[in-house]
Amino acid sequence: MNNELPKTKIDKRTGIEYNLEGDYYIPNLAIPKQEKIILNKYGRMRLKYLKEYKKADYTIMLMEGTLNTYLKKYKKQQILEYNKLLAS
Repeated sequence: MNNELPKTKIDKRTGIEYNLEGDYYIPNLAIPKQEKIILNKYGRMRLKYLKEYKKADYTIMLMEGTLNTYLKKYKKQQILEYNKLLAS
């Protein structure tokens, strides 16, 4: 009689894959690859604000892989606003 558990298992309800580690199944979760960006002062301030005061939004964007895209758009928007202030 073979009582070995399968090495991987996929939950039919959620679609999450689990790997066998010892006696426990551990979910195989990974954050998607994101492009590297260089944030200016306002981008870093926005990131800090999200981490401290909008934890749910920050976590959702991080897990969905949209955080860097959001910060990149925010950075561009702030550069435009800064240039408008200098022009007037």
